[in-house]
Amino acid sequence: MTNSNSVTFNYKDFLRNLTHQPGVYRMYDESGDVIYVGKAKDLKKRVSSYFREKVDAVKTQVLVKQIASMDVTVTDTEADALILENSFIKKYRPRYNVLLRDDKSYPYIILTSHEHPRLGFHRGARREKGDYFGPFPNGSAVRESLNLMQKLFPIRQCQDSYYRARTRPCLQYQLKRCLAPCVSKCTDDEYNEQVQLAKHFLNGKNQQVIDELVTKMEQASEALEFEKAARFRDQIASLRKTQERNSVTGAQQELDVIGMARGNGMTTIQMMFIRDNHLQGSRSYFPKVPADTSDEEVLRAFLLQFYLSDNAGRKTPREIILPDTVEPDEVLAQVMGQALNRSVKMQNNVRGERKQYQQLAAKNAVNALESRLNQQSTMNRRTSALQQVLDFGVPIQRMECFDISHTMGQQTVASCVVFDQNGPKKSDYRRYNITGITPGDDYAAMSKALAKRYDKAREQGNIPDILFIDGGKGQLSQAEKYFEDWGSDAPMLIGVAKGESRKPGLETLIMAGSHETIPLSKDASALHLIQHIRDESHRFAITGHRQKRAKVQKTSTLEQIEGIGAKRRQTLLKNLGGLQEVKNASISKLSSVPGISQAMAEKIYYSFRDE
Repeated sequence: MTNSNSVTFNYKDFLRNLTHQPGVYRMYDESGDVIYVGKAKDLKKRVSSYFREKVDAVKTQVLVKQIASMDVTVTDTEADALILENSFIKKYRPRYNVLLRDDKSYPYIILTSHEHPRLGFHRGARREKGDYFGPFPNGSAVRESLNLMQKLFPIRQCQDSYYRARTRPCLQYQLKRCLAPCVSKCTDDEYNEQVQLAKHFLNGKNQQVIDELVTKMEQASEALEFEKAARFRDQIASLRKTQERNSVTGAQQELDVIGMARGNGMTTIQMMFIRDNHLQGSRSYFPKVPADTSDEEVLRAFLLQFYLSDNAGRKTPREIILPDTVEPDEVLAQVMGQALNRSVKMQNNVRGERKQYQQLAAKNAVNALESRLNQQSTMNRRTSALQQVLDFGVPIQRMECFDISHTMGQQTVASCVVFDQNGPKKSDYRRYNITGITPGDDYAAMSKALAKRYDKAREQGNIPDILFIDGGKGQLSQAEKYFEDWGSDAPMLIGVAKGESRKPGLETLIMAGSHETIPLSKDASALHLIQHIRDESHRFAITGHRQKRAKVQKTSTLEQIEGIGAKRRQTLLKNLGGLQEVKNASISKLSSVPGISQAMAEKIYYSFRDE
């Protein structure tokens, strides 16, 4: 039985193939939802830190337990990764990045409307007068931004009580991080100049700020105010360093960029989607490509299938940037334009910002290809090791694994996952709803699941070489009983029993028939493959079970009362204001609802009390 909330993520395989380049990583739970987004100067080092033996932060421990899968997007610099991280956080709203639910809880930067405005941190209702900038994904992002602003614009960040009590300049004035308006070390005009520059900067008008500072520097120089001119010069240098052009944000409103990489018989196509001046996301595709197929032919087939397939949710941009090695196909662009009822521009010879995007897509395609090749190599090595351990005379072509998931015997779901020599074959995954058994009877559930999967398998010819059963001898005996009449057509049956502490590496492998155990060390490649298959079966089963459980929980208890259909349920909910109000209503109040008789009101009333 699988009813644990834990998720096993094979982080060792993921880290083995991870690059040392900067980028952004995303963590997913077993439902496929993004639960955390982070950026890294070195992806391998940063992601590895989550999986140390001793992690002190409780939040990190809880987060790691929820990880079912991860992916990365490589960037050119750490600054690019920071910007892309914020973009992904706004898009996915991961629960471990943003912990509070309403807009009032998100932190902002506030520039107050005092005589000498204060730049500060704000969270909560916007009662104070001033300009608000944000929201930011978390408090740390606001504090980092305020620290940067203090270096760029000498505006006070102190509280009003501290500001009013000053009789001499504080340390921030000595560090040239505040003009000290509290003790009149600057004129009001000088201070307001910096306030306006800061406001422009926070509104994204970076070049305008630099242009204004250049003008002020020249004016100060002409007036022989060299100290003032030097201050403006340093401010300009800091701004240019901070706001140098990056490759994940720019002036492109709507653009798709394609990268391609090929090697060792495999092809990767990387799609990057730019919308509203930001890189909104990326995805790697691994199409099956016949030998000796040209890049042009591969890309043409991909574009037609990607953009012209039946998916109304995908928006096609007006411009597509191709890899620099592939010439645009005018006929293809014309055909796509006619099919999509809009003009589509394709080009590969680009400059400036588009060139940066093109190079970034190519870099991510190469990284995805290398990662997939490494994974495939690992899979082949593990499959070969399993063949040797089991003394399997021929190459293993297909492996399947069954698992059962339920909660206290309710909403029982069986999963069947399929692996071949390249890894998971998700198109062949299946889930089976198990009914008509005694709640909690895992043996009966396994017997029914096997019958649903294999009753017609011999006719279809998709029988696995090896069938793993997640469970001990009891579960394995159900499989032995089912296949006892199959003879040589039956797959090899292996039970995977968890160890006493249920920790990876302590599993016991039980052979059908003799029920002998197979001794394998914790670092054996064959054991790692079996763990991967078993964990995937566990993930697939528990995801299906949770979806079914959620569906049942959403079903109104009103419809379970005889005589209450969809229309009467809606009438009750509308008139009384919700299910809880219906449950608490008296008989007279229920009978006052149109269409509800006295007898029906009594039935509704007592059905909730009897529960």
